[in-house]
Amino acid sequence: MNYINLFKIALRALANNKMRCLLTMLGIIIGVASVIAMLAIGQGSKESIKAQISEMGSNLIMIHPGADMRGGVRQDASSMQTLKLDDYKSICEQTSLLKCVSPVVNGSGQLIYGSNNCSSTVYGVSPEYLEIRQNEIADGVCFDDSHVSSAAKVCVVGQTVVDNLFPDGDAVGKVIRFKSIPMTIIGVLKKKGYNSMGMDQDDLVLAPYTTIQKRVLAITYLQSIYASAIAEEQTTAAIEEISEILRQNHKIGRNDDDDFNIRSQEELSSMMTSTSDMMTVLLACIAGISLLVGGIGIMNIMYVSVTERTREIGLRMSIGAKGRDIMSQFLIESILISITGGVIGVLFGIFSSYMVKAVFAWPISIQAYTVILSFAVCTITGVFFGWYPAKKAASLDPIEALRYE
Repeated sequence: MNYINLFKIALRALANNKMRCLLTMLGIIIGVASVIAMLAIGQGSKESIKAQISEMGSNLIMIHPGADMRGGVRQDASSMQTLKLDDYKSICEQTSLLKCVSPVVNGSGQLIYGSNNCSSTVYGVSPEYLEIRQNEIADGVCFDDSHVSSAAKVCVVGQTVVDNLFPDGDAVGKVIRFKSIPMTIIGVLKKKGYNSMGMDQDDLVLAPYTTIQKRVLAITYLQSIYASAIAEEQTTAAIEEISEILRQNHKIGRNDDDDFNIRSQEELSSMMTSTSDMMTVLLACIAGISLLVGGIGIMNIMYVSVTERTREIGLRMSIGAKGRDIMSQFLIESILISITGGVIGVLFGIFSSYMVKAVFAWPISIQAYTVILSFAVCTITGVFFGWYPAKKAASLDPIEALRYE
């Protein structure tokens, strides 16, 4: 018997039990839709994290003072004064793998303008800091090297500071006070919103680092140094280069520990991506259980179908049908159920993903491979779980099958 006839027989058999077929397909539909929706949410989350890290500078390198032992007591790294302006200048002059470098000092306190005030953090940086952190000026200008050399009392503010201090939105040219130091706003940063850690990236004030060092904090050391590698793939080599420069500047012996710490966004990106991948796999495994349940449902229904049609099988075999014809018929029925359920499940999964995005505003990303993988798995499920009932039908004895009541 050719496969066209077997296909027609299988379609007729399924059409005679529409409700049973629909209920059987339901497990496959839910399984496929769940896999697609869960993977779309997981992939969307991963891409969102990467995008947010990229906004902070994917090739960002952060240099901080390291903790130290004094009198048997480990000191807090924030109290260390191991980073100096000479370190910043040496890094600028001697590195070949860095695009921008900026010293960083900061202090927190009240910002005051007229009767309005708010708490914020003022960062003392160089003009290159904006490029390192991928900030842009929305209104006004940024301070330049002449402001740095003269320790000018000027600043650039984030949008949150503008909203808190200037309800009318006009901030450029206004003078605010920070710890009794008047500072003229010469620019407003473009809004960036919250990052993946829930921090408001617009709640900040940027000023020349010399201004904050001399006029606000009265210190000569640096609290940190920020830099950006010329390319993301050069980050590791740049870190090694910076480490060698600082070890020479600080006269650290070959076997001695560093008195500084160097971190990169690559580490944060890797950690958060691995966490997101693990959650995606976990969600996919949970959704995959639905496919397993759907496959068991197909096997159960095929067993019932074989039992109900035992006399039909005996009759067909007695007039010349071979075992492989009987097996092919039931396999085709099983595959038709799983493929039809898979197609509906794919459509429902894509629809569900966009519904999640619309209702909960979660980021989603439907990848072609997830659709193909889900569809392939449901097809394999139909073959796997339909094979044993089909084999049982093909191995029936024609005489015993005809006698079956």
